[in-house]
Amino acid sequence: MEAFVNVLTNPYYLQVATMMGIFLIAALGLHLITGVTGQFSFGHAAFLSIGAYSSALMTIHLHTPFILNMLAGGLMAALWGVLLGFPSLRLTGDYLGITTLGFGEIVRVVFINMKITGGAGGLGGIPRETNILIVYIVVALTIWGLYRIQNSRFGRALAAIREDEIAAESMGINPLLYKIQGFALGTFFAGISGSLFAHMMQYLNPADFGFARSFEILNYVVLGGLGSIPGAILGTAVLSLAPEFLRFVQEYRMLIYGALMVLMMIFRPHGLLGGVDFARLYKKIKNKRKSVESNNAEGI
Repeated sequence: MEAFVNVLTNPYYLQVATMMGIFLIAALGLHLITGVTGQFSFGHAAFLSIGAYSSALMTIHLHTPFILNMLAGGLMAALWGVLLGFPSLRLTGDYLGITTLGFGEIVRVVFINMKITGGAGGLGGIPRETNILIVYIVVALTIWGLYRIQNSRFGRALAAIREDEIAAESMGINPLLYKIQGFALGTFFAGISGSLFAHMMQYLNPADFGFARSFEILNYVVLGGLGSIPGAILGTAVLSLAPEFLRFVQEYRMLIYGALMVLMMIFRPHGLLGGVDFARLYKKIKNKRKSVESNNAEGI
């Protein structure tokens, strides 16, 4: 019990857990884009940066409440998601990935050259508003919202587009419209994550939102399992905590991530929990138990 209390009160452990929750929100947003809709995005960190800078600038210059700034950061990221999605989501596969990668680099360079964002020197003086309680309340709301989305008509339409876009269109689904909506929702969560990150670190630098960050978040989703919310949670937890235990090989982190991706493609193409639906599994076990109880009652 004493060890558990020490973990809860240790500032280092609290920061690691908080950062894990922040990146989990971003990973869940990418899960909706890549795992559910099947659209490959290699520039997810760009939307984190848009949400981060938007909310931080509102806090510094307008002094508006943190919750309002966080929502504004999410909405600004979603707006740019729609602006990018309308022309680029007509593309698929590698072409879409290259487009989003290019957008991510454009956003990073723009922030480097803007005076209001502090340029290459970064933006400081951001008040600390983020804490572990706020982060995990947002995590819980995000997970709840994604479960509702995936089990709705809208979520099933996204899954149909992922499986066969032509067949989905023949059933009356407008693929482009649904893909833009899914992309906007995924980038909204990225913006929320970026806002929490900004008010946690109290300093922003465009270098924090480069391709390496996008690749890191993509790894969270792929390792856990595409299309699986528990998979995204597991992947984020494993890859967020691993660097803390493997600090002696920190400079080889990207190499390790690349090796993990290759190994997953060979031995577990769908990820650790890919294709696992815990809600459906629970219902199946529950129905089986009822069936056994019913058979026992009839035998008596």
